[in-house]
Amino acid sequence: MSVTREEILRIAELAKLHFEEEELDAFTVQFQRILDYIEKLRAVPIEGVEDAAHVPASADAAGRLLREDRVTPSLAVGEALGNAPDSGRGHFKVPRVI
Repeated sequence: MSVTREEILRIAELAKLHFEEEELDAFTVQFQRILDYIEKLRAVPIEGVEDAAHVPASADAAGRLLREDRVTPSLAVGEALGNAPDSGRGHFKVPRVI
């Protein structure tokens, strides 16, 4: 399946993306590569493969991925707020968003 420049412009419009001309050319090529890769994935035989929510780690990777929890001292309030642009009464002050 070949993607056209017009299709990329339509996708960009739907996604509210704006591209310069050279960016549009590069994105068209990149998008085509993505679609080509998806087609390769569709060709992979998956009959008999069980669904998985995540890829299980190998036995030797478990020691690197998981560590033992250790209790360590927290930062003092003054140290934690030391670089805050605005703080008050021991808390970070942030602009109201509602």
